[in-house]
Amino acid sequence: MLDIAEELHRWVSQGREFAVATVVAVGGSAPRQPGAALAVDRDGTAIGSVSGGCVEGAVYELCRQALDDGKSVRERFGYSDEDAFAVGLTCGGVIDILVTPVRTDDPSRPVFAAALAAAAEGTAAALARVTDGPAELLGLPLLVRA
Repeated sequence: MLDIAEELHRWVSQGREFAVATVVAVGGSAPRQPGAALAVDRDGTAIGSVSGGCVEGAVYELCRQALDDGKSVRERFGYSDEDAFAVGLTCGGVIDILVTPVRTDDPSRPVFAAALAAAAEGTAAALARVTDGPAELLGLPLLVRA
């Protein structure tokens, strides 16, 4: 997510709502590693990438849905290498994606804002998020500073 953190920091300072999709696990051959992220704002603007194209459209729609309903979701996308080649994909493997809405009314927004500010300033910090478990905890963030 560091590759889009600066732009997300601008989005937060502008008061924009967005959802961020983050690769949280990979198996087999995968084009992007954990931490890769795609964000979509309320207007449909997208930045970043989670798959280099293999599943971007489906993840984009998950982001739009998360913005609408305010719920985080974890989805698995994957193909065997043989199936991936058959449908024109070059990646194969499996990727797990966590999609988290960051809306203006979300109590977690200040945590995301602080993490993005730290990234923009080059300050050491880590953003941890719940990636599995009860639905009401999924996506909740925790900012850890040095």
